Amino acid sequence: MAVRPIPIPITDPADPRIAAYRDIRDRDLVGRDGLFVAEGKVVLTMLLASQAYRPESLLIAAHRIDSLADLLAGVPAAVPIFAASQAVLDGIAGFPMHRGILAIGRRVVTPDADELLAGLPGRAVVVVLSAIANHDNMGGIFRNAAAFGTAAILLDADCCDPLYRKAIRVSVGAALVVPFAHIPRATDPIDLLACRGFESIALTPAGGEQLADIRVGSRTAVLLGAEGPGLAPDLIARARGVRIPMAAGFDSLNVATTSGIVLHHLTSAENG
Repeated sequence: MAVRPIPIPITDPADPRIAAYRDIRDRDLVGRDGLFVAEGKVVLTMLLASQAYRPESLLIAAHRIDSLADLLAGVPAAVPIFAASQAVLDGIAGFPMHRGILAIGRRVVTPDADELLAGLPGRAVVVVLSAIANHDNMGGIFRNAAAFGTAAILLDADCCDPLYRKAIRVSVGAALVVPFAHIPRATDPIDLLACRGFESIALTPAGGEQLADIRVGSRTAVLLGAEGPGLAPDLIARARGVRIPMAAGFDSLNVATTSGIVLHHLTSAENG
């Protein structure tokens, strides 16, 4: 039987003990000592199961404590679990918190890009993102990466942070599951990948090959750029250009949608 947690009651939205949760709609903890905000039962479950992240505290709607007893029993004893009425919780968050579950997490494993690539298995697909600044797209890409067994994601210096609250939520917790690392601005991603045996595939409407026709080797890197500008021309020129055919007069897909199509193809049985 699960050990029933002992919640710490919070009756005032201004209580300093829950300052990190206050007005999370209008601010975010990303970049502050590796902290981030997680919300919802699925994301909390992933946070508690992770080796790369750990919870610092939880804030739960009081009426949900009983139904979450089994999950909360897995929270380390040193991690405080705060409980508040729905009205107080909404006042803390700055908007109606229908899920009633929040946590402050900390990233404790932060490999650099080369270290991450070096530790991957001999057969792997990775995604490399360039200038993805939209948190919905970032979350969607991580969700697709988790769904299709992507080994890792690398982000250039112009990408938004996958641990931004909205990105984690859109990813349905996949941002806490798929390993990722940042590529320093001075590092050439194509060279970095080549040194670890990865063939770079650049998704571009001008690609010389159609996605449906390509077969890949044991280590493949999918390069995706921001909607609109896309990948830098020098990256496209040095990679294997691949396109997804579309109806006449239209050559644009949402980048998260593109990632799902490409990763499904690359990880399908016929390419395995």
